[in-house]
Amino acid sequence: MTDNNSHHHEHVDETVSDRSDWARRRREGIPTDKNLLVVACMDERIPVEEALGVELGDAQIFRNAGGKVTDDVIRSAALTTNFFDTDEIIVINHTDCGMMSAPDEAVREGLDAQTGGLDDADIDPSLPELNLGDADVMEWVKMTDDIDDACAAQVEYLRDSEFIPDSVAVSGYVYEVESGELRNPGDRVAEEISERRV
Repeated sequence: MTDNNSHHHEHVDETVSDRSDWARRRREGIPTDKNLLVVACMDERIPVEEALGVELGDAQIFRNAGGKVTDDVIRSAALTTNFFDTDEIIVINHTDCGMMSAPDEAVREGLDAQTGGLDDADIDPSLPELNLGDADVMEWVKMTDDIDDACAAQVEYLRDSEFIPDSVAVSGYVYEVESGELRNPGDRVAEEISERRV
């Protein structure tokens, strides 16, 4: 029921103001509720917000192939933990990941064919001097043999980074696409999960 002494524009004005604050919260110094960075796989089957019980705007979400801690994840984590009050990082890897689906040699051959030769391929368009050099392309791609081991490793990479304050809480979970549940690395919820075909 509408209060006879108020006008609808007051409600609209309040909504517009709230939305403006939400959109400009960093500039206005309004913190998010969670101060959380999530590193997750780009797989569209992973409902990150739903799985973690957060809403749009509660967390910064960094998604890439495999949910891997790469140099750009470290760069983003360093900036948000040192300058934007982020004090927690959660890694979400998942079962039945595409990063487990192809043999190394097939990936290597496909990327070699695409680039016309991996020796001369640039891996960062803004820094063309960064190339694979003597490294194997599979180290850059970071295919995964065991999702539980991979998840634990991503957490350790973040905890060990000198760019991320020791006070930042870092944890990792595996999302089972078979059960739709998050679990700790090494645990199982579903009776069967997909494993890497080597």
